[in-house]
Amino acid sequence: MDGLERFGEKLRALRKHHNVTLHWLATQLGYTSHSYISEIESGQKSPTVAFVLKVSYLFGVTTDQLLRDELELEVGDSQIRDSQ
Repeated sequence: MDGLERFGEKLRALRKHHNVTLHWLATQLGYTSHSYISEIESGQKSPTVAFVLKVSYLFGVTTDQLLRDELELEVGDSQIRDSQ
């Protein structure tokens, strides 16, 4: 694969950690629909570089944390995991 196997999982975990909806996230990232983000979260699509940068900035995490599958997400003092 392209090394982004966990990106969607991490995006979903961040969204849930911050208690925001797909619709809110789509609006904040400049999308009119949340379907693209839903497809990224489910692994059906890969994110663009611009998308990764926007998510990184919005949630205050590094692009390395988002893109490198071996790194876990950390916000403040807590590690974030997708509990699904």
